[in-house]
Amino acid sequence: MGTDKDQTMLNKGRSKKPKQVAFSHEFGNELGEVPGYIPVAERRKLAEQTAEKLQASGEELTPVILKGKGSKGLATSVWGRAWCRNLERYADYEHRLPSGRSYLRNGSVIDLRLSSGRIEAKVQGQELYDVSIKLDTCAPEHWDDLRRTCSQTGLTLIDLLQGRIAPQIMEIMTTPTTGLMPEPGAIRFSCTCLDWADLCKHAAAALYGVAIRLDEQPELLFLLRGVDHHELVASAVQSTAAAIDLGLDDLGDLANTDLGALFGIDLETDSANN
Repeated sequence: MGTDKDQTMLNKGRSKKPKQVAFSHEFGNELGEVPGYIPVAERRKLAEQTAEKLQASGEELTPVILKGKGSKGLATSVWGRAWCRNLERYADYEHRLPSGRSYLRNGSVIDLRLSSGRIEAKVQGQELYDVSIKLDTCAPEHWDDLRRTCSQTGLTLIDLLQGRIAPQIMEIMTTPTTGLMPEPGAIRFSCTCLDWADLCKHAAAALYGVAIRLDEQPELLFLLRGVDHHELVASAVQSTAAAIDLGLDDLGDLANTDLGALFGIDLETDSANN
């Protein structure tokens, strides 16, 4: 049997509490090697100050500004909500997306630019971080399938230009796996923050910012995936005689069509019904 001294030492060992490891809300670094949480009001003010300095130096910014309460307080249109749903079906992203939504709501995305296959953003955290997200463009054969599906719905060019078929096109284009929404393997992230994760909260904020852009300009989804949304109208021309009725001399006249309004028609009514 051990001595009383041995038993006392054993009891001390049992009662010893495990060492508490600091956690950073900014990066989620369990080692506690980076600064901690910044209150929302302070982060918002910091974002405003950073934006003012950049603009004073001559840099043009395109911040993401929330204009209403939609899906989880973000997107309000069918296009924007479909983008959010697509993100949220990725199990690998579920732990970072809530922080991304919070950053976006707090005005942290002070610049967001979309181009073919690329999303570029400046997101304010403890510092200003540069986010770059690359998306695979839509495969030509997949785009051809989508165009063919649209043309087989029996829609005419007059219907298209009057906005009567917007919901049908939206359903085709926003359906996961078969539409234009990107799959997880088609997205690659890069951020100047210290977070080791594939998707950090700053990149997540930029992704949610895309949903707000789609509320305003649905055609940006086509731009991101590297396809020309004018071709949907061209397909309608080729499948009907409506071009003659509208007095269009050739497909080049479609360049003057306000397709942003075309794809956004009646979205408010549609959103209210869903």
